[in-house]
Amino acid sequence: QLQLVESGGGLVQPGGSLRLSCTASGFTLGGYAIGWFRQAPGKEREGVSFSCISSSGGVTNYADSVKGRFTISRDNAKNTVYLQMNSLKPEDTAIYYCAAGAFYYGSGYASARYDYWGQGTQVTVSS
Repeated sequence: QLQLVESGGGLVQPGGSLRLSCTASGFTLGGYAIGWFRQAPGKEREGVSFSCISSSGGVTNYADSVKGRFTISRDNAKNTVYLQMNSLKPEDTAIYYCAAGAFYYGSGYASARYDYWGQGTQVTVSS
């Protein structure tokens, strides 16, 4: 069964940190573009970050709202990708989703480009 399983969400105070994990089963993440998306209550899903790997090295991109605070990374040996989130703000509260897609260039913020999605993990930033 091909699936992505996320973990690491929770409740954190403003200024705190969380690391989300996304582990693949049934396929190898190393050959896929990875995206992280989030959806807050009453809002549309938005792209947070994506990472494409290509023969020329690949691209990593962050939404302006998280640039400098979030970092996407991969551990191919564990077939896992991470989203390290620092300096969290209340407006970061959302359900976070990871996604994997078979593309190697272009923007990774279009949901339709992804083939596999995780179930989502809740992140709540509140004092």
